Amino acid sequence: MCGIAGAYRWPDGKAVTDRLTDVLAHRGPDGAGRYSHPAGDGEVHLGHRRLAIIDLSDTGAQPMARDGLVLTYNGELYNAPELRTELEGAGVRFRGTSDTEVLLEAWRRWGTDCLPRLRGMFALGVFDERTGELVLARDQLGIKPLFVLRRSESLVFASELKALAAVTGGALEVDHAALVASLLYYWVPDSRCAFREAEKLPPGSWLRCRPDGRVERGRFWNLRDVAAEGRQRALDGDLPDLAAVVEESTRRHLLSDVPVATFLSGGLDSSYLTALAARERPGISAYTIGFRAADARFEAMPDDLRSARQVAGRYGVALHEIEIAPDVLDLLPRMTYHLDEPIGDPAAINTFLICSAAREAGVKVMLSGMGADELFAGYRKHLANLIALRYQRVPGPLRRGASAVVDRLPVATSRRGYRSVRFAKRFLSFADLPEETAFRRSYTMYDRGDLLGLIDPDLAGTVDDVLTEHADVYEDNDLDDFVNRMCLADSRMFLPGLNLAYTDRSSMAASTEVRVPYVDVEVVRAAFAVPGARKIAGRQGKAVLKEAATSVLPREIVYRPKGLFSAPLRAWMSRDLSPLVREVVEDGLLVRSGFLRRDALRRMVAEDAAGQRDFSKHLWHVLTLEYWYRGATSGSGQHSPSTA
Repeated sequence: MCGIAGAYRWPDGKAVTDRLTDVLAHRGPDGAGRYSHPAGDGEVHLGHRRLAIIDLSDTGAQPMARDGLVLTYNGELYNAPELRTELEGAGVRFRGTSDTEVLLEAWRRWGTDCLPRLRGMFALGVFDERTGELVLARDQLGIKPLFVLRRSESLVFASELKALAAVTGGALEVDHAALVASLLYYWVPDSRCAFREAEKLPPGSWLRCRPDGRVERGRFWNLRDVAAEGRQRALDGDLPDLAAVVEESTRRHLLSDVPVATFLSGGLDSSYLTALAARERPGISAYTIGFRAADARFEAMPDDLRSARQVAGRYGVALHEIEIAPDVLDLLPRMTYHLDEPIGDPAAINTFLICSAAREAGVKVMLSGMGADELFAGYRKHLANLIALRYQRVPGPLRRGASAVVDRLPVATSRRGYRSVRFAKRFLSFADLPEETAFRRSYTMYDRGDLLGLIDPDLAGTVDDVLTEHADVYEDNDLDDFVNRMCLADSRMFLPGLNLAYTDRSSMAASTEVRVPYVDVEVVRAAFAVPGARKIAGRQGKAVLKEAATSVLPREIVYRPKGLFSAPLRAWMSRDLSPLVREVVEDGLLVRSGFLRRDALRRMVAEDAAGQRDFSKHLWHVLTLEYWYRGATSGSGQHSPSTA
């Protein structure tokens, strides 16, 4: 796991690449490297920051240059041993044991055809000294990031957007359409970027720059096709042995020359991985979080800590407990800086604090249960959308009466929150809508009318563009299975745009690698070969994964109510952050610029304070967006915590 950067025929490319690489220092504190070479009538410069995980010696250092090929690479290849054996059989002689060297030689032999053969997470740049071509590529599912900025026939790239912003001296223009999308989702989808000129290289794709100025693009993996293949497997009765697939993926993800630990929330996904990891590596460590008792009570949060302790005790895991009682006023600008784009999920703070604690204990690698909910229909929204289909058969007068009653119920009093009321209000906000609209509304922040009322009226067309984009992605499939349609949309949008994005940025801010065994190409193939009726059975989400886990975990862990890897937002917003909310609403830069409307924000604050509506998530995202916008428009190009 590392940070990569480079410049292709970019003016003053060496100094630019040095600056890009320096900004990424937190991603790789174990070493730094540079490479330069002519490229047509310009030059190519590659940079690298190393977090040494496999082959800790200098033979794993980057950029790695061998016989005319040069590689700068961020990630891990979990099938590197098999590829190494195949290449050795073809006569390749390796100098070290790193997966970087395996990747370089695989590229020499197969070029871009090696990409679909890679099993892991990666973002890379490969330069061929003989042809003068630079190729960039990103892994199949978008686990690792890669940002690109093109101007005419020149290009710069980096693992983080903040690096591109830094080297352009604040000259990048904020894309207000991306900010509108972030308000809807509370993150910026992978198809958009917060700065106009920059882009995210799409998952499963490559980009080739030629010395004559031509640029080519290609895809080597498409999740839509994988889902269609899975549907055919299901029709043919070729159902996967999911327990075997998950176990094999977990074993591969333990490949490391440094200590590995796990996230352990006490829920199914992390408990299953931790139990499997403990069988492979007895005595492995795990990290879990808890909250201040008053915060957890106010939020009506489940007791995940007790379950985490139970799992740790059962499997001999050394459990480290971290109480999340942070100074959020201090952490908010720091996290906004590290997250690169406005991301309104406070779970990023949890990830950062856990990884920081692990790093202090000497742990560089952690396993996370990220991705299981998206692939196996584990979120409440999946079950809720299925229930909505039945709800729509209830006579209209009864539905309207129920809605009127629930609308009058408070979501909180001054001392405690009412979780069931929050869920009921959320459900009724989308239960009567058509499929795609209901699915979008079940997890996004606003409906069309609310969003139009919140922002500059001149951006109305942008709102429609963002909503149309969601519909286009959701409907782009050949699936006749409602549950798998939801899983596919989540895996294409929610997973890379939010969960993988904040996991990468938060963990790398603490110089820690997080691996995601569920977000593995073989697990994904297996997931879409499972019919939706086996993912949601009765009122049980992730039913097929729970069946697999019962061979390892006790039933009381497997079937316990779903926990939340989140934060007690209502408690924070009503206590720690209430002065900041008032400041941003009354005199924030987004309000003064006209992007957000003060009257709409005031109504949200008032209704939330009265306990009638739960706008804690909305207001938290307004804070993250405000801090990001301050830095992005400061003119420094760095938007560091000190300038936020």
